[in-house]
Amino acid sequence: MSIESFKLRASDFRFVGRDLARPECIIAEKDGTLWVSDERSALMCIAPDGAQTRIGSIGGLPNGVALARDGSFAIANIGDGRLYRLQRDGRHEVVLDSLDGKPLGAVNFVYIDERDRLWVTVSTVTEPRSQAVHNLIADGYIVLIDQRGPRRVAEGLCFTNEVRIDAAGHFLYIAETAPGRVSRQPLAADGSLGARTSFGPDPLFPGAKIDGITFDAAGNLWVTEITRNALLVITPAGHAHTVFEDPGGTTLLVPTSLTFGGRDLKTAYVGSLKADRLASFVAPIAGAPMRHWQR
Repeated sequence: MSIESFKLRASDFRFVGRDLARPECIIAEKDGTLWVSDERSALMCIAPDGAQTRIGSIGGLPNGVALARDGSFAIANIGDGRLYRLQRDGRHEVVLDSLDGKPLGAVNFVYIDERDRLWVTVSTVTEPRSQAVHNLIADGYIVLIDQRGPRRVAEGLCFTNEVRIDAAGHFLYIAETAPGRVSRQPLAADGSLGARTSFGPDPLFPGAKIDGITFDAAGNLWVTEITRNALLVITPAGHAHTVFEDPGGTTLLVPTSLTFGGRDLKTAYVGSLKADRLASFVAPIAGAPMRHWQR
C-alpha cells in the first residue's frame, strides 16, 4: 500500500494505559514496555501486561524523553526549564539548566542520536511560553551536548518542538509549532548545521500547529498536529498526506508525539497533552528503529 493512500478510521484505534497525566512523549522497548512522561512524577512505566508504575519525582512538567545507552532517561522539563537524567530506580540529577550564564527557557524535547549526542530543543525564552505558540516569535533554539559540552547550534526558530535525524544522517529535521512547518538543516559530522529550509508544505495547512515528528523505515516523516487532532505524513519527496483528523477530539486529543513499537515496529502509539490514555494503531510501514532499539 502506498503511504499516500493510507487512511485511518476511528475504529482502527486501540487504547493503552489508564489515569495517565499529560502523557506527552513515549519510549517503547522491544519487550513491550512503554515509558511515558508523567506530570505527577517523571515517568509512567506501562509493563507488557498492563501494570503501571510511576517513577521518580522531578516536578515541573516532564515533556520530551529519550533513552540513553546505559538504560537511564533524559527528560526535558518544559515547566522548570531544565534537562534531567532519571535512573530507573527514581533517582535524578540536573544535566543542564543554563547556557552562557542564562536560564535555558522552555526546554521541550531531547533526542539521542546514533553517536549518543543529545539534541535539546528550547521552544522559547518568552514568558508565558503560550505567547510563542500563537505568535511567530523566533526565539527558539537547539542545544547540542556531546564530548565538547553543550553549545547552541541553531536559533531563530518559532517554538522549537521535536527533532529527528534521517537514516542517512544528512539532515536534522525540526518541528516548528507556531508556523506549522517542518524545517531541516544539513548536518555535518561535527554537529554543525547548514542553512535552514522548509520540508513539505509551509505551513502544512493554514493554521496548522505541529508538535511531534518521527520517521518510518521508508523515510516518511509522520507528524502530529494539534488544532485538528490530526496525523499527517510527509513523503521523502515532500508531499503531505493527512492520515487521520478528529476535530472533535473523540479519538485523538491534542496529539503531541508518535512512537513506533511492537516486535515489528508497526504498532504506533500517540502521546497527548490532555488525554489520560495512549491511542495506538497498526501502521502499514514499520517505524525507523530508534538508537536504543538496536541495543
